[in-house]
Amino acid sequence: MASSVPVRALVFDAYGTLFDVESISIACEELFPGKGAELSRRWRSKQLEYSWLRTLMGRYVEFETITRDALGTACRQLGLELTPSSAEPLMAGYRKLRMFPEVRDAFSALRMGRKTAILSNGSPGMLNALLEHAGLSFDAVISVDELKTFKPFPATYGLVVKRLGISAGEVGFVSSNFWDIAGATSYGFRTFWINRNGSQPDELGFRPHAVVSRLNEIGQLIS
Repeated sequence: MASSVPVRALVFDAYGTLFDVESISIACEELFPGKGAELSRRWRSKQLEYSWLRTLMGRYVEFETITRDALGTACRQLGLELTPSSAEPLMAGYRKLRMFPEVRDAFSALRMGRKTAILSNGSPGMLNALLEHAGLSFDAVISVDELKTFKPFPATYGLVVKRLGISAGEVGFVSSNFWDIAGATSYGFRTFWINRNGSQPDELGFRPHAVVSRLNEIGQLIS
């Protein structure tokens, strides 16, 4: 969708967008041979589910707690014994997730002349550790922990406007999570859905302004 308003800032989701949450399956497989991929899938599913349910309940806890609780549930569902000593390396793995291969070069090109930020459900400690490990820096790293509620609650996207001092229409928002894209589009951001796996969009009343398969395809859409 064309727009005459320039993109003055690019804002990125972290988990699944810049960092591959499925890369945690390697650590899962080491601890639970033959179950790594399924444990990783269920863990992520419960992590998202718990963030949404806690938002609806008005019972916020930080994302690191949700991540730990989701891990416990996923292990119980699969009949796996999770001890404190086996949980720690998996939790630590979320602070060292692998970047998608195109991210570093694409990010360097995209940030030229624009502000850059992360808007994430992640806890500040988790995000800071993840970015330090990856060697990425942004003008702002925004966690929903400021509001004690999770995306896609509308006010979470307002944190970007407040922090960067620009209008919603000047924000280009990038996420691989369609529910996040729908929330950001509803708020008024110009949205770019990274659909790496050819997924079908959910019916939430909003569509992204553009769909790409890799981060490095966005540059030609906003130049």
